[in-house]
Amino acid sequence: MAGLTAAAAAYPSLTGQVVRAHWAPTWADWLPRITAWTPVAIVVAVVLLGAAPLAGRLSWRWLLLVAWAATWIWTMTLALVDGRSGIDTTFARPGEYLTDASSVDSVSQAFAEFIPRIPIDAPDRWDTHVAGHPIGALLLFVGLVRLGFDDPFSLGLLVLTFGTTAVTAVMIALRAVAGENAARAATPFLVLGPAAIFVGVSADGVYMAITAWGLAALASATSRTRSAIPMAIAAGLLLGAGVYVSYGLPLIGLIALGTLLAGRTWRPLPWALGGALTVAAVFTAAGFAWWDAYPVLVERYYDGIAADRPYSYWVWANLGAWAICAGVGVGAGIAHGLRLVAARTPLSEAGRAVLLLGGTAVGCLLVATVSGMSKAEVERIWLPFTPWALCLLALLPAGHRRPVLALQVVLALLTQHLLLSDW
Repeated sequence: MAGLTAAAAAYPSLTGQVVRAHWAPTWADWLPRITAWTPVAIVVAVVLLGAAPLAGRLSWRWLLLVAWAATWIWTMTLALVDGRSGIDTTFARPGEYLTDASSVDSVSQAFAEFIPRIPIDAPDRWDTHVAGHPIGALLLFVGLVRLGFDDPFSLGLLVLTFGTTAVTAVMIALRAVAGENAARAATPFLVLGPAAIFVGVSADGVYMAITAWGLAALASATSRTRSAIPMAIAAGLLLGAGVYVSYGLPLIGLIALGTLLAGRTWRPLPWALGGALTVAAVFTAAGFAWWDAYPVLVERYYDGIAADRPYSYWVWANLGAWAICAGVGVGAGIAHGLRLVAARTPLSEAGRAVLLLGGTAVGCLLVATVSGMSKAEVERIWLPFTPWALCLLALLPAGHRRPVLALQVVLALLTQHLLLSDW
């Protein structure tokens, strides 16, 4: 993955090709800096790295709480490298959700005019992020504004906090289908790493958490008898909600399929489908037809910056950009998983389950990049798939995990101090 990232960074300069990214392959500016929070970030990194062995020693309930707290601290510390602006700048920008969400007076009117306001030449068109997502994303932020989260800092802090709960959800899902040892092995990689940078500065961290909790409910439904049906319905409702906040999240169905295969049961499927279809029915009845909106969004996408981003570059450079988010250490997990599959190595039930979750997540990335609807900015757009791919690092030999984890932490610090994302 490191080689792919390096190639994607060098290619525009070597070829002279215009790829429409400030510091390709990332949507960021090259801005080396040391701030008052830099020493704090380094100390937190050292402490959390030193505490990683606790993942194997704490009781499960305590581990869930400590892992979330550590994720929040790590994410918050990285964001604060840039001070308060590291949290509120994103949501203060004109093209972000807060501007449009604050202007919505009537939800019914928003439904009625949502699709007509997507085109780039529409009068009073939606700003970039609202136009680029289904109406559920707008409604989410309308609700938050009406609850009082109407300034960029409080909104950013809430988004960061909810986004970090995805780690807990992935741990629960892993334990349900792969066992506690696998979940414990994956936990340090879920907590620490560069992905925290992007969870802290984009709404995609919220979408990651919504779908992660949906998959956690689905995984729990495969391993329970008494509460399997309510869990499966909850999974469908959450995963269905995911589809209505991001056009890319139907792909999460691949990971849902992997979850059912890992759990070795299809019993939750009809209940989960029922939950998802209920969400679709509610949105459609309210006036938003997903299948009508998506083609309009595609047209706007290619009327804008996407037309200037060459597919021949981004179809592979996206993966290099994603590696900056996931951490190039994820390449070790992917490579190890591929070796296990190629060698037809006999796997334990836990190993098979981890491969299914991680492998389907990587499959989501490949489908997304081939689609041509993800050209750049995937550091945040692909966040919902990232923690599941990171699960593959749990398959590494025990002696390899600590050096890879240390690499992930160093990469996170370097990325935060060298690049300034444009969200």
